[in-house]
Amino acid sequence: MHPDSASQPELKIHLASTEATDALAQRLAPLLVQGDILLLEGDIGAGKTHFARALIQARLAAAGRSEDVPSPTFTLVQTYEADDTEIWHADLYRLTGPEEVWELGLDDAFRTAICLVEWPDRLGPARPADALSLRFAVLPDDTRVLTVSADGPRSGALLGALKTWGGR
Repeated sequence: MHPDSASQPELKIHLASTEATDALAQRLAPLLVQGDILLLEGDIGAGKTHFARALIQARLAAAGRSEDVPSPTFTLVQTYEADDTEIWHADLYRLTGPEEVWELGLDDAFRTAICLVEWPDRLGPARPADALSLRFAVLPDDTRVLTVSADGPRSGALLGALKTWGGR
């Protein structure tokens, strides 16, 4: 989470199944606009890629498109065209330093696209100032708890929209 997240608004959502994760992603997908950034945190297998895939597929479906959404683990970035907005899905796990973020073009994408970033700790000082952070944690019964926090006004508005979600 962002170093100043203790003072930021926060929401905890219990995700009892993959269907609940899908429903949350589908709820959030139409709310996102160019410049929105979701930072997906959590251990390997916590549900980051599943959530990103469901969100991207929902956004593509709304645009009348269907497309395979692979994990960007090896490609580092996958891009998609939905409506008039580009979506970037980045997995920074294999990066060795924040300077490599610039080589991917994420600095421009943060302004011009919807960005879903797994392993955002690799961003270092390049971490965007107004991002919605989603931290996935696996419980002993294999369900998930998602902690959502906002780092600024736009992400705060997205957090507020999630507070009205009735699927938890």
